Amino acid sequence: MNDLNAQISATATVFGRDPEWVLSFDREGRLLTLVQGQELFKRALDSRVFRRDRREGRRWELLPDRERQEVLAVARELAAHTAADPATSAGLRARLESEVLPWTLDRLLAEEQRFLATYRPIAILPPDRYLAVVLQATEGCTWNRCTFCSFYQGRPFRLGAPEDFRRHAEAVRDLLGRDVARRRGIFLADGNALAVGNRRLLPLFALAREHFPGQEITGFIDVYSGSRHEPTDWRELAAAGLTQVYIGMETGCDELLRWVDKPGSAVELAAFVRELKAAGLAVCLILMLGVGGAAWRERHRRETFETLAGLPLDHRDLLYLSPFVEEKSSAYVERRRAEGWEPLSTEEIEAETAAWAADLRARGLRVGRYDIREFVY
Repeated sequence: MNDLNAQISATATVFGRDPEWVLSFDREGRLLTLVQGQELFKRALDSRVFRRDRREGRRWELLPDRERQEVLAVARELAAHTAADPATSAGLRARLESEVLPWTLDRLLAEEQRFLATYRPIAILPPDRYLAVVLQATEGCTWNRCTFCSFYQGRPFRLGAPEDFRRHAEAVRDLLGRDVARRRGIFLADGNALAVGNRRLLPLFALAREHFPGQEITGFIDVYSGSRHEPTDWRELAAAGLTQVYIGMETGCDELLRWVDKPGSAVELAAFVRELKAAGLAVCLILMLGVGGAAWRERHRRETFETLAGLPLDHRDLLYLSPFVEEKSSAYVERRRAEGWEPLSTEEIEAETAAWAADLRARGLRVGRYDIREFVY
């Protein structure tokens, strides 16, 4: 049997007999991941468990309750055996006995109710913010009419009172506990939370940093809402802790934007990005690869690249390439079928994504992948 390897840090407890199995736990003692051979299991903050076979790609599969409990039980059993092994280091044994083993299966499953008492559904985050502290200042999306999006369906946009937000931040801090040490920054949710005017937004920033001192703040905004802020608003928000803004650009083709019922234009985007950069903020633009299918492919690519060439992007900024995923019951699909054209295949979208990435990197731009099917919080 392979020797036990362990890493005990201020943010996590990791140990195992690689390649047989490896476990990781947060500083509260809750399971984070279990790796068994080619299978990777990941526990979300609400104690759902997801599985991914590394030979089959990047997709997460949500496990049914029985299999979830089996995975959690196996993880705890391995931890218990490790703690009982005389060869285990004193430091790892102390960590397991004080943090990990007190989490019985029932207690870990009960985290789902604590999560639901703290959060409304967290629809999506940018990949570099999967480890952020999510604080839900708003619910829903200010626009919520894009034909391709189902993240906020049936959830009207709502801004809570400051006292509600204070209670929420306290509940989040309690839920995370010592796991806050592993978290990087505050993500102000939901969709378009930064659309709110500064008079109401700045007190929420202050509350967020009161509960999570020293953490930077980031969030989503669309061009339509963002361009209606005064330029001085962004300087105020930057002074209050905002460091990066995520914009669903989708495409630089205005006609395609109108076709999917998304507001804004390439000209408005360019002006908005200039305002954000003048305020000292980093910008992350999210582009959808495959939207519009073959019917729009060439214009989408050409006009998006033309738009990007006119933006004052620098080394802090990031372009996310997001493979387009059709929602079967969406207005987008209805419109596409009415016009009689087929979507790009998965292979075509992947090829398009690779081509875009290579071209954009050759222009000196930072590029990342953003697959909405990989999100687990």
